[in-house]
Amino acid sequence: MNHSSREPDARLSIGPYALHSGVELPEVTVAYATYGRLAPDGRNAILATHGYTASHQMLAHGTGVAEGSWAPLIGPGKPLDTDRFFVVCSNILGSSYGTTGPASIDPRSGRPYGYDFPDISFADIVGVQRRLLERLGVRHLRAVVGPSYGGFQALQWAVDHADMVDAIGVIASGPFFARNAYTDLDVLEAQLGADPAWRAGAYPQPAQMQATLHALRTQTLMTYGMDAVLQDQGLDAAARAQRIDAMADGWAREFDPGALVVLLKAGLAFDVRARLAQIRADVLHVIASTDTLFAPSASHTSDLAGVAGALRYVEMQTPYGHTATGPAHALWSDALRQLIDPGR
Repeated sequence: MNHSSREPDARLSIGPYALHSGVELPEVTVAYATYGRLAPDGRNAILATHGYTASHQMLAHGTGVAEGSWAPLIGPGKPLDTDRFFVVCSNILGSSYGTTGPASIDPRSGRPYGYDFPDISFADIVGVQRRLLERLGVRHLRAVVGPSYGGFQALQWAVDHADMVDAIGVIASGPFFARNAYTDLDVLEAQLGADPAWRAGAYPQPAQMQATLHALRTQTLMTYGMDAVLQDQGLDAAARAQRIDAMADGWAREFDPGALVVLLKAGLAFDVRARLAQIRADVLHVIASTDTLFAPSASHTSDLAGVAGALRYVEMQTPYGHTATGPAHALWSDALRQLIDPGR
């Protein structure tokens, strides 16, 4: 299959998919973007994996992805070198940007799944990605790289499909999801439940919950460092508040509240600490010094120290917190380049 240049928002049906729980989704569609050209042997691919509330557009310019656009990392001569590699970024299972999730129509009922969408795992998310890559003609991955939940996916790839992956980038992420006030499922469900439109998850239209989602997004952007990013761009307090409000508004118009629950459940169940020795891929682990979600360890050493493959740990000194992966890309992009293409 000859895939080249850029498909900014493609869709592909991969048919029915059996989850690890035994539940079968009768039809799964995956939204994705591709950059570069797939080699004839199908072995020059890189999978870029996105975060909890981001999308397959995290590499595209001008998208305003919450975790900071990765657009500076991709292109000819960049770490994600489109002259050499075929880069795929797919929207994850259970999300809100075109891949099958709670807002999708269940073909058996003709209605959105809503809260009836089954629980999924990161093994399911990765399994769907593998099915997509196979359909695109990809036979091997030079690397899987991603921030936050994207780092979880990279790790899941390394333990589930070790023979298919040479290297992984675990960026602003770790081997498990630590519980805190921002990752508490009860808190999230209480916040959603306070909106009468939620109806215990039987919400008729996500748009009816836009005000609640806007408030949640504003809180997240402030907590994870967006104000510091905008301040360094020269914006005063009023302008920063206005920009964050616009970011929250755009996201609230698109994201499905049911996906927040489904993906948080999957994240809270993720833990590969007992399987680190199975990881033979080379590993780049990057942490931001001010990240409140994946904070540096007290010993300033990687939480992935048990991997069997080569490990490089980078601790970015940045005020940008969990949002740092894009805005502070210069602090770790050389390490990414070396991970992906060590011979250059």
